[in-house]
Amino acid sequence: MSIQVLRTKDILYVAFLRKKWIQWQPISNTSTQSAIIDFIIFAKHMITDALNKTGSYSEYDFDLFEKEYRIRDIGPGDMILNIGEVAKSAYYVLSGAVYQYRLDDEIEEIILDLAPAGKWVLDQKSFVAQKPSENCIKAYETSQLLEISLDSIHKLIGLSASFFQLGRLLDATGHRALFFDRSLSPLEKYQTLLDDSPQILQKFPLKMIASYLRITPETISRVRKKIVANKNPS
Repeated sequence: MSIQVLRTKDILYVAFLRKKWIQWQPISNTSTQSAIIDFIIFAKHMITDALNKTGSYSEYDFDLFEKEYRIRDIGPGDMILNIGEVAKSAYYVLSGAVYQYRLDDEIEEIILDLAPAGKWVLDQKSFVAQKPSENCIKAYETSQLLEISLDSIHKLIGLSASFFQLGRLLDATGHRALFFDRSLSPLEKYQTLLDDSPQILQKFPLKMIASYLRITPETISRVRKKIVANKNPS
């Protein structure tokens, strides 16, 4: 898009987008039209990144998706899903971090999923069956989420078969099952996380990572030392 062909509907489109996005700030000392173009590029990049995590989509598909998602801004400890609520939406973490857990004896949080920026999160069982959730999803820190509701997903599928690819959002549960598999050694579990999601290790504290991997914090410390030793043999 060039500055010369910027149209009234483009400006209205930006006004619509800016109601959704807060993390973008206009670049200082630029013209209004340049700032508008920068913002359109920024927003489209974030939407593209979210959708591309689930498959391949056309420009037409992206235009459809833009009409259906919404942005949620949450603070540390804010609840996204509570026990007993039905999961109506899937969430893509734009910034910050959230996590999913179940309660053990209504006291201890047993981590089921850790989601830093760039990852989708949802309660698969409740989302698919549309029954009350047995788990919780909570913000670990101040976060911004892209939310797409189940109703919107059904609507999008009706408009374009490409959105059947959103079913891949449910595949993450199968990947998490690796960490619950007792046949895997602590080293194998940690190495899988290190290879596939190193940002989790950078974002969350040791205790939460240990709960997620179903091993103790002390075991993680030993595994880390072993990995370092293997990289730097004496």
